[in-house]
Amino acid sequence: MPVVVDPDNETIETLLTTVPVGAHAIDQPDRLQAWLTNRPEEYVVVLGPQVELTAALALADSMRLSRPSTSVVLVRDEVDAMVMRDAMHAGVRDVVPLKDTDSVRAAVDRAYQLYLALRGPGGAMHQGRIVTVFSPKGGVGKTTVSVNLALALADKGARKVCVVDLDLAFGDVAITLQLFPSHTLEHAIGSEDAIDAPLLESLLTRHADSVMVLAAPSHPDVRERVTPMLVSRVLKGLRESFDYIVVDTAPAFDEQTLTALDETDECVIVATLDVPTLKNVKVALETLEMLDIARGHRHLLLNRADDQVGLGSDRVESILGMQIAGRVESSMDIAAATNAGRPIMSEDPKHPSSQALQDLALRLTGEPVAPDSAPGSGSSQQSQQDRKSGLFRRKR
Repeated sequence: MPVVVDPDNETIETLLTTVPVGAHAIDQPDRLQAWLTNRPEEYVVVLGPQVELTAALALADSMRLSRPSTSVVLVRDEVDAMVMRDAMHAGVRDVVPLKDTDSVRAAVDRAYQLYLALRGPGGAMHQGRIVTVFSPKGGVGKTTVSVNLALALADKGARKVCVVDLDLAFGDVAITLQLFPSHTLEHAIGSEDAIDAPLLESLLTRHADSVMVLAAPSHPDVRERVTPMLVSRVLKGLRESFDYIVVDTAPAFDEQTLTALDETDECVIVATLDVPTLKNVKVALETLEMLDIARGHRHLLLNRADDQVGLGSDRVESILGMQIAGRVESSMDIAAATNAGRPIMSEDPKHPSSQALQDLALRLTGEPVAPDSAPGSGSSQQSQQDRKSGLFRRKR
């Protein structure tokens, strides 16, 4: 699929309308290499006009030998003879003006034809992983965890991530991200037999931080019309386009949640340090075990985990019979960031809560999370080493 790179969000939105559905957008050019590393199927990189010319030409020159089957299309506000000459020498396939959408579209199509000629039409189908965030009790911060975990998994655009809001009656993913979607899961009702990439693309809403969202219906009464078959086919369809699909579920074992759990690869169970919640979580874990769901791939996350309440980690692990995968401490910063429409992972990647979720993302992926390079963010190298020292690579 195409990869669109530009630091300007409006330019990205414009370019995405000219490339095939399912394209990935990256707003930080330095994250492109991380994205391409394990994706031989990417056939074109579209570099937008806000990508500095010297950096764009250097990237094209490096890819000319390292990835000859991946074309580079350079988009500029204005195209002159000097830019054309330098781009040709660097190995750029096409240079096109931003306003000429037909030329952009044609350049991407030529890149695809070249890819087929060099690599052949065959190849393994992409299969993303589904991470279901679940808690049997409401009010534990499950949606906040889902949104911030998705941002951690996206790793500043290095991975393609979608958040699916399956709390069909009272889903809050969209409002947490300050999104106002024109389409939701409701618009797929009745289309179980027609789920494909274009349909799914039309239902998604893009967040500025390289995460896509499939929002819950806007009215609670729609819930009963969302069939388990629809949920299953939507999730299977999203697997083909995304690296990770984070599913935020309702706090109950309803049909839709059970369907998502059946499809899940990794299950994050969110709990808080109070006896009623822990009792419900224990019953939920016994249910998951009985149904043989995500056995060996369940991860317990303690949210608002303050030792002052009298329940320590050892006691929780003893009660639930499983180890704690992560702890997110109580913090007013999280609520303030959420209320401002900027989840804590975006607002402050070095916040302890952000780092806890980055650690959880590393457990789920087995890959390192990119350090934040923002000025004044502290010693990112040291914090990265601290996180790696206590973590392990997950093996299946």
